[in-house]
Amino acid sequence: MFKIHAILCPVDFSDASRKAVQYAKEFALSMGSSVSLLNVVEPRPMAVDITLNYIPFEEDLEHAANEDMQRVLEEFQLAGLKAESSIEIGNPSDVILDKARELNVNLIILGSHGKTGLSRLLMGSVAEMVVRKAPCPVLIVKAEETEFIGNE
Repeated sequence: MFKIHAILCPVDFSDASRKAVQYAKEFALSMGSSVSLLNVVEPRPMAVDITLNYIPFEEDLEHAANEDMQRVLEEFQLAGLKAESSIEIGNPSDVILDKARELNVNLIILGSHGKTGLSRLLMGSVAEMVVRKAPCPVLIVKAEETEFIGNE
């Protein structure tokens, strides 16, 4: 029998990500799994002029993400689930893959923005990279898909 003991759920607070969190919660409840929530803050490009005050530093983004992540973590704890969270700075797909190996998870539940065309070509797809290189199965959750979990 296949047993999911540890789930990694990357969170960027988008609609797709929030749906992925719901899936992670349901899987954890039904399988008795622990969940590791992960937020990845992308570093600013080195070519950016430091005098631009409107671009927040990684530390500011990390602080803001920490507040939002605590709310998500509390949802898991209120449901009686074993969950932890972390915020890392780096390339999202690389950090997700490294964390999956480090934590020895056997399922990644990841939201996908569903970018196509030029935006996908220019920015790449975190979900696609994770699916191709992950050491375990990956469940991709789209923001606009039909939900298969209920709110009972």
